[in-house]
Amino acid sequence: MTSTTLRPGGPLLSGAVYGCLLNVRDELDRLGDGIDEPPYNGAPTGPVLYVKTPNTHIAAGAPVPIPADVDRVRVGPSLGVVIRDTLTRADTGQAAAAIAGYTLVNDVTVPHESLFRHPLKQKCRDGFCPIGPWLVDAADLPDPATLSVRTFVNGEYRHEAGLDRLVRPVATLLADISEFTSLYPGDLILAGVSPDVPLAGPGDTVAVEIDGLGRLVNPLVRESGHREHTS
Repeated sequence: MTSTTLRPGGPLLSGAVYGCLLNVRDELDRLGDGIDEPPYNGAPTGPVLYVKTPNTHIAAGAPVPIPADVDRVRVGPSLGVVIRDTLTRADTGQAAAAIAGYTLVNDVTVPHESLFRHPLKQKCRDGFCPIGPWLVDAADLPDPATLSVRTFVNGEYRHEAGLDRLVRPVATLLADISEFTSLYPGDLILAGVSPDVPLAGPGDTVAVEIDGLGRLVNPLVRESGHREHTS
């Protein structure tokens, strides 16, 4: 198995980081008939993307700072897909061939209800996207759908989700994204996060693992130097 240490902002991970809402079947199941009501008006016909901005990207082992106005965060275990070649209006075969490899991501989020508005405030706090520790070559993980993502809080097993529950499998997801925006070398796509993930807070240590990809471990700490908002 070929693996390389992965550092956010390094040469292997130099592009944009995109997450994808509603790409886990359990998310749609939880919404139930509500998906057909405003503001959603039906299940999405294409990928629903959001951005994890550069300030969120941190390496394995780095502390996740929890702001003073946040008690607990939602852990976001996900398979991360790193792009090797530019994709524009690609088919699934081209998309699969353009994958450099896979890594682990923790899409930390302030709990919120609405999936309609871009959750920038909830998802883009400093340090809210641990990535790593390795990039495993795509050839060593030919079928991610056979694997599952496990989550531990303070060493206790808390959650597991099979990657066979993705609405759009990895290659399909990349191809569909490339229909409306190009993907470039060094971009990272989060395949999806289950809705049943645990909460955690300052003082907790969160670990995300997938067989063959290792374990992504980060402590949660109370953010220092918080400035109070003034009116």
